[in-house]
Amino acid sequence: MRIDIVTLFPGMFPGPLSESIPGRALERGLAELHAHDLRQWGLGKHRSVDDYPYGGGAGMILRPEPIAAALDAIAPPDSSAFRILLDPGGEPFVQERAQDLAAREHLVLVCPRYEGIDDRVRSMVDLELSVGDYVVSGGEIPALAVVDAVLRLLPGAIDDASTVEESFSHGLLEYPQWTRPAEFRGRAVPDILVSGDHGAVDAWRRERAVERTRHNRPDLLPDDDGGQG
Repeated sequence: MRIDIVTLFPGMFPGPLSESIPGRALERGLAELHAHDLRQWGLGKHRSVDDYPYGGGAGMILRPEPIAAALDAIAPPDSSAFRILLDPGGEPFVQERAQDLAAREHLVLVCPRYEGIDDRVRSMVDLELSVGDYVVSGGEIPALAVVDAVLRLLPGAIDDASTVEESFSHGLLEYPQWTRPAEFRGRAVPDILVSGDHGAVDAWRRERAVERTRHNRPDLLPDDDGGQG
């Protein structure tokens, strides 16, 4: 897999992606990551990439020309690239989408800054993604989250079994986990987990996963499982 990131701050990459699971995935050659400074496609001698919004208002807007030139250079229309715009108004980023992206050959992520992008940029991408209902300073941190979620799903990044029973893998939050010591500050590991009865353990874990999801994220459950619709 190839991942290209268009940003005004290429120094933010690979950043945390050089550590732990994503770092190992990159080191093993499972994917290659390239960060591109949008200003290399900027206009004029000052490499301008932004301008004031038509109609007035605070802040600056990224112009369409530099982004179009960057996408033409990195991901021409006849390529296999899948172009993504990180945007608060985009599709919520969920595990199912991460799995979809992990199956693609080439991802290109565009990171807005300032007050956003000229709306014509939206027609240049295949998908707009949001990592949550809040606003951060730019698209770089959301891009890091998306790339991390994708890299760990690549075959060979981690043991396949590790991604099977994670939160959201089956529409539920993951069941609670325990390790040593068997008792800590008056709280003991549930007896069922040391019973050796694997069938009972599986059933108990399923129950706890539903219980935890119902308490923390009822929106993930269908109506007949205690959800809100």
